[in-house]
Amino acid sequence: MRITGISVFRKDLRLEHPYRLSGGRLEFAVLDATFVRIDTDEGLVGWGEGTPWGHTYVPAHGPGIRAGIETVASFVLGLDPRRTLDVERAMDLALPGHLYAKSSIDMACWDIAAQAAGMPIADLMGGGSRNPAPIASSIGTTTIGETRKVMDRYRARGYAAHSVKIGDDPAKDIERIRDVEAHRPPGERILYDVNRAWSRQQALRVMKATEDLGVMFEQPCETLDDIAAIRTLHAAPVSIDESLVTLQDAARAAREGLAEVFGIKLNRVGGLTKAARMRDIALAHGIDMYIMATGGSVLADTEALHLAATVPDRNLLGVWSCQDMLIEDVAEGRGPRNMDGHLQLTETPGLGVAPDAAALGLPVATYG
Repeated sequence: MRITGISVFRKDLRLEHPYRLSGGRLEFAVLDATFVRIDTDEGLVGWGEGTPWGHTYVPAHGPGIRAGIETVASFVLGLDPRRTLDVERAMDLALPGHLYAKSSIDMACWDIAAQAAGMPIADLMGGGSRNPAPIASSIGTTTIGETRKVMDRYRARGYAAHSVKIGDDPAKDIERIRDVEAHRPPGERILYDVNRAWSRQQALRVMKATEDLGVMFEQPCETLDDIAAIRTLHAAPVSIDESLVTLQDAARAAREGLAEVFGIKLNRVGGLTKAARMRDIALAHGIDMYIMATGGSVLADTEALHLAATVPDRNLLGVWSCQDMLIEDVAEGRGPRNMDGHLQLTETPGLGVAPDAAALGLPVATYG
């Protein structure tokens, strides 16, 4: 089997509600999504998606994905998509770094490989749980009153896990955390996501002031060096995601005990092939995980769900359903959808969901 063509589509995915990142650093209402279709000489077709969470969140943006695909396309054409390591190495040789730009091709190749094997991607990767995975909401930085309102909206959809964005003024963050905890129903899981917004002293002020609550913080500081510098000065469990980009990041965090949780974002780390190695490092070191798309449609959510299914249930804290935050639906209700706050894999071979041609329109680029 050989890759004979690569088609690239661009689509704006509008958010149902404008979103403010931690610290209120930016607000956006549209995601720049790239969809990739890979055709083969045996008639199998695979789909991938790359959708950064806005353009200024981390070093990743929609136009960069499409430029990256243009750079690596000629190196991928003619390869067997079932040999995902060959495709990975070809892309890395053609374009060092820029992992986010390669993830959609990796995803489409896994889709084809699993279709050819007649099984879902999770099973091709070694076996996947069919227990529904809890979805974590994403609550943007806002007021106490608005936080309550948004959390109640997600609770009405069955959500019992939440990612609450903080990272504003430390005094306001402490007040907001205490309010959320005071109104948390029994059994809910809450992660306080700073998105790198705090300095070291700000992080310590908030983490020390809330130690009595036993809450967990995600990415409290900008870098792994920052997190390491304050690690012994507080008692709060830590999750890392923005500073978890390469396998070397995962190895360092595990080796130095910098985090109890990995937030593995597939687009950020370069796709399923590279993310699976991070999963294995986490499991080998007793680190639990959130497995999520960086953003995007049901296709991106489903890719993350496949990897999440390969994580033992006791080590999986949650997934994400960015599709629940969107106005557009590129697959007309197909694929895993929110069921009482959970997503569950289907038995469909491959990724298990493909976009509607009409939803994407004409490709913006084709190769092959």
